[in-house]
Formats: sequence, structure tokens, C-alpha cells
Amino acid sequence: MPPRFLTLADVGEILNISAQQTYQLLHSGDLRGIQIGPKKVWRIEATELESYIQRMYEQARPRTVSETSEA
Repeated sequence: MPPRFLTLADVGEILNISAQQTYQLLHSGDLRGIQIGPKKVWRIEATELESYIQRMYEQARPRTVSETSEA
């Protein structure tokens, strides 16, 4: 069973970005996460990451379709 929650490093590895860039996605609200424990470490639920990826594909789709139809 895959883990329910991912670390910043896990998300960064999946998206091929740095942990700092992952934190910036959280800070901007583009990616939702929670802070857990007394040290308030960030965790991102795997389903939230999948939702984020899906939203990014949906945002890219109109650009891709319009670029193709203009060619």
C-alpha cells in the first residue's frame, strides 16, 4: 500500500523539482498540504498531489489545443 502522506522531498522527486519549489507551491496555495507535529513539518496527501497534477494538465490543455490549431 502506498503511503497516504508525502514529504516535500517526495513531492519534489515526483515532480522533478526541489523541496524549496515544493514549499513555494504550498505557500502560494497551488498545492494543498498540512503541517503535522510539534515541528510543524509539511505533508502532502497523495490524492492532493494527483489533483494538483490534473489541474496543471487542464490548464495546459487549452494552450496546447490553441497552439495546434494555429499551426
